[in-house]
Amino acid sequence: MKKWWQKSIIALVAVVTLGAISPNHEIWETLRDDKDQPKSYAEEERQQVVYDLVDPSEVYYQDRFILENVRKTAEEQAYLKFGSRIGPVIQGEFDSVIMPNIQRAIDLHLGELPAESLNRLAISEKPAGDYSEKIFHIYDSETNKDAIRFHVRTEKKPQEGFFFNFHYHLAEDDFQRHIELGDIYWSKNTPPKWLS
Repeated sequence: MKKWWQKSIIALVAVVTLGAISPNHEIWETLRDDKDQPKSYAEEERQQVVYDLVDPSEVYYQDRFILENVRKTAEEQAYLKFGSRIGPVIQGEFDSVIMPNIQRAIDLHLGELPAESLNRLAISEKPAGDYSEKIFHIYDSETNKDAIRFHVRTEKKPQEGFFFNFHYHLAEDDFQRHIELGDIYWSKNTPPKWLS
């Protein structure tokens, strides 16, 4: 069959069937000229070998999901601590600066733990109110020992005003060292109590 005639039929069928039978449909394989070489099995096998094999651990990596749940719960606990008076005021800066730092700290210090240890992790449910520092603690649910403590404290800097200082402590050094996450400026006025 002539090449132009074959292309015309293919285009006409594609238009009449509204694209149900496209020019790439396998029905057109039968209309090929004898000059066209049919695909060999060797070519098909080669094409199958070209596809990359996917490692199941890349698709379903359980540790990543555990850490993601920890991060989500951490954010919920932080907003619970802020309450309705502080939360809306600092939300933008908290989301863009502090929360990514909290996520990095969680990934850095908990990402190395074996899967069985990650499965036992839990987050404390009650942030401290009034002027207490505690936002949440990540702890081992079997031993009830804290692994990381995330805190925020209100600081008054002379001539500048009040800041919220976000930091965390690690069990490695018996929670002595403050590891800074960042500061958020409040104003020159005293901020309300947490959870309010």
